[in-house]
Amino acid sequence: MGAAAAIEPTVKISQEQIDFFHKNGFLAVPSISTPEEIERLKVIYDRLFERKAGREEGNQFDLGGSDEDGKAAVLPQILNPKKYAPELEEGLFRVNALALARQLLGEAAQAHGEHAIFKPAKFGAATPWHQDNAYWSPDHDHCSLSVWMPLQPATLENGCMQFVPGSNEWEILPHHCINHDPRVHGLELDNPEKYTATAVPCPLPPGGATFHFNKTLHYAGPNRSDIPRRAYILGFGLPATKRAKPHDFYWNRQKQTPRDQRAKEFQKKKISAC
Repeated sequence: MGAAAAIEPTVKISQEQIDFFHKNGFLAVPSISTPEEIERLKVIYDRLFERKAGREEGNQFDLGGSDEDGKAAVLPQILNPKKYAPELEEGLFRVNALALARQLLGEAAQAHGEHAIFKPAKFGAATPWHQDNAYWSPDHDHCSLSVWMPLQPATLENGCMQFVPGSNEWEILPHHCINHDPRVHGLELDNPEKYTATAVPCPLPPGGATFHFNKTLHYAGPNRSDIPRRAYILGFGLPATKRAKPHDFYWNRQKQTPRDQRAKEFQKKKISAC
């Protein structure tokens, strides 16, 4: 982790919280950062989205829309934002997130990617009900968690996280592209009303965090507030295990997204430039 490795964790969770996480599949923690760090991150975050960092490579795209050039994105996302802002590689939030992930998963847990999701003020779209595992390789079983940290208060009005308790024990349920549009990268659960009656919202202060398992069913509502909703997400997990029989994630095979096309074109240019 470079310079961040010299920073000591400042938070620890109790056995009661660990037990709650394993039973319910999620946990809310009031703080993994500081107000000063959050302000620094917000400046970097906004700069990355303003210049659409990573778009040519397919790492910046509209998670909730058709992702057409020149069209306002309703749910813009950047994969691996630290690639475009190396200063993001350092910080107390990373150290605390890893320390708590290891309390929850064990000392073998390692960083497994990250992304940032931005919900514009007033029209930012909902992140529909889904399980993260539905996006991943069907050839492996995973034991991973995501750490979701807002850079401003996260409320019901602007799209805080919501979870279905105990859904971490479920199988991976059928999903489809948002609005059944294969151009849209984002997934949503089939018939969510069958599963979400017990949903628990988790409002948070800036720098707080939710932790959830890869199979936990979750959702974040639309942003109807007057300020953008910024979330930074870190992933941690144990080594994946190969399945004897792969899952059938047919919903991912149906996608025909502009994001994938940009990524392919970018790789062709890289190869031809070599």
